Amino acid sequence: MGFFTDLKEDLSQAVNELDPENKDSLEVKEEAAEEVKPEEEKKPSKDKKEEKKEEASYDKTFTSSKASDEIATITEGMSIVGDITSNGSVDLYGSIQGNIQIQGKLNIMGSIEGDSKASEIYAENAKISGEVNSQGSVKIGQATVVIGNLFATSAVIAGAVKGDIDVKGPVILDTTAIVMGNIKSKSVQINNGAVVEGVCSQCYADVSPTSFFDDFKKNKK
Repeated sequence: MGFFTDLKEDLSQAVNELDPENKDSLEVKEEAAEEVKPEEEKKPSKDKKEEKKEEASYDKTFTSSKASDEIATITEGMSIVGDITSNGSVDLYGSIQGNIQIQGKLNIMGSIEGDSKASEIYAENAKISGEVNSQGSVKIGQATVVIGNLFATSAVIAGAVKGDIDVKGPVILDTTAIVMGNIKSKSVQINNGAVVEGVCSQCYADVSPTSFFDDFKKNKK
């Protein structure tokens, strides 16, 4: 029994001697792992920053993308119910019940029941019920009827418009033009025969009549 007792004590002592060594080795491993963890944690953060940069560049590219050369044609016998968006241009001969938003030119020879937005808008023999918004010029042909407000940088109107006209540049009303609404522009040319029922304001002109007469009154005093 004394032999087994001594053997048990020797084994327990050996185990106790081994545990600290194993513990120290584990501590070294844990310290090494801790030293590695910050580097590993930094990598994902860099990746996230790179992903954010890529997303930002993608958004910038998307918002600053130019209109493509593609031209979609909606034929005379085609009728669409729903909104239309495109990076190109659209030639509309049919009818649309919905909004149109394109980056190219919009040529309307059919009918639209909804708002229209494009870089340039040309309407000939068209029927439009909705807002017309152009980033550039707008031309309303002689046989065209527009019921809605019109926004553009310049406008030539030979048809009928029932709505307010807000144009940053010049507005030309041809002899066949009929406008029922207020006009805000930089300049207005009303040809003989055109009919206008509304107020014309050249609020975008280089000279403000209000400020001119206010200054005149001050100088007179």
